[in-house]
Amino acid sequence: MLKSLFAVSAGLIGSAHAFWRMECPGRVGVARIDPIINPGEVSKHAHSIHGSSAFGETVSTEQLINGDCTSCRVTQDKSAYWHPSLYFQDANTGKYEIVPQTGGMLAYYLLYGDNITAFPTDFRMISGENTRRTYTAGDPSKPDPEKSLWESLGQTDQSTLAQRALGFNCLNYAKPPEGTLYRHYMPDKAYLDANCKNGLRFEIMFPSCWKGGNNIDSPDHKSHVAFPDLVMTGNCPKDYPYRLPSLMYEVIWDTASFANRNGKFVLSNGDTTGKLIRYSYHADFIMGWDHDFLQSAVNTCTSDTGLIEDCPLFNVVDQGTATSCEMKLPKALAKENVQGPMRQLPGSGAVNAPSVSVPAATSVRHGPSLTYAPGHKASNSASPLPGEVFKEKAVSGGVKPTTLTTARVAPTPSSAGVGILAASGPATTAPPAVNALDQSVSYYSTQYVTNGNIVSEIFWKQELVYVTKLDDITVTVTITSTAVPAAPTGKKRRRGLGHGHDQRHQ
Repeated sequence: MLKSLFAVSAGLIGSAHAFWRMECPGRVGVARIDPIINPGEVSKHAHSIHGSSAFGETVSTEQLINGDCTSCRVTQDKSAYWHPSLYFQDANTGKYEIVPQTGGMLAYYLLYGDNITAFPTDFRMISGENTRRTYTAGDPSKPDPEKSLWESLGQTDQSTLAQRALGFNCLNYAKPPEGTLYRHYMPDKAYLDANCKNGLRFEIMFPSCWKGGNNIDSPDHKSHVAFPDLVMTGNCPKDYPYRLPSLMYEVIWDTASFANRNGKFVLSNGDTTGKLIRYSYHADFIMGWDHDFLQSAVNTCTSDTGLIEDCPLFNVVDQGTATSCEMKLPKALAKENVQGPMRQLPGSGAVNAPSVSVPAATSVRHGPSLTYAPGHKASNSASPLPGEVFKEKAVSGGVKPTTLTTARVAPTPSSAGVGILAASGPATTAPPAVNALDQSVSYYSTQYVTNGNIVSEIFWKQELVYVTKLDDITVTVTITSTAVPAAPTGKKRRRGLGHGHDQRHQ
């Protein structure tokens, strides 16, 4: 008999059956603006804002589309993407400063199943919860249960799914990557310094099931949409029969720049409990595409490479063009210092004012501690599940160095709202040498490694190790029949489960 065993070692990236990865390499600003939660007024905390330059305290799809530019690389995408900024509080001075973002942000548009409906005009939604201070979806110190058990464990309610839609991916390019949405809380600085040599990637999935009709928003900005019962994949609740593009944000924060300093990381929405915030990450979206164009893109841009260049409908610009896009801040915020150093978080009058005396980072150990574990490759790339590593087909390439055309901004009040900051402090781990891309090989990850002002895209190659054992067998066969055997029937290809969220990047 013949036995064949193989082991796969690979890097990670999100792959979908069909998807595109919207690259938004710059920010249009950092400001206390949130047109969903605080329309027409100043927000309580700072956000990093990507997309249309027309973003403001009150905004519609039409206004976004009429913006002069977008910080994303597809000019037809004038959507608004925003999320809380990450700050570092120095233990010696008590002052806060914004943590640099690496490469801006990625917005994944993941296309699963049939009859995907484009976001309607003026559609908006939120994922995550600003006020969450506890994790009630299980033990955050342990990986999620097997997905096949979620229903029997009563873990397919929307509250549980929403908490599992957050991920904090520890980046260390010297190791196989963690799975998407593996860790559902933000690790403390001691863990980051010891394990995450290339920073921390925030991941957040949005619901992809929709009520339909005129439900473009809801009082809580969430209940008009819902998660499928496995977050990324699975079945929609019966009252949410329409499938939207599965949207996921990825943002890499250069936490490694602060490895030699004592202090702590804190999200811009503050700390009202006296403990480090670990579960309150959230993100917002307002539709900024022409609806008919987006529907055409959903129907046409069905490549499984994820590259925006592979969609024939998209007008793709270079990074320099995207990063040069900036929004105009309202007068009330034009001179606010949101970069730091500063004694309080922007808008901290709305939350508990931070204490100037902060323990050294090595002594701050609140909350759970989920240890590193490499992600598992999805058995079916058309039905990815949270915590898995997904295969991505090789595309054109090799290493793609891209220059970030953003200047370091002096920490003065007049610098508020300027685009993405260049990394400060120690440089992140230099990328390994990479040869030209071999199109005959499967690749598993696109890792973005920053060295100075150069971001290199590194492709991880699948490594197959075959172990073959041959057992000696003597077989005697006597054939007496002259019948002609029927031709074998082809196996019917099995479709992936429903409509799914996929994602990825690293």
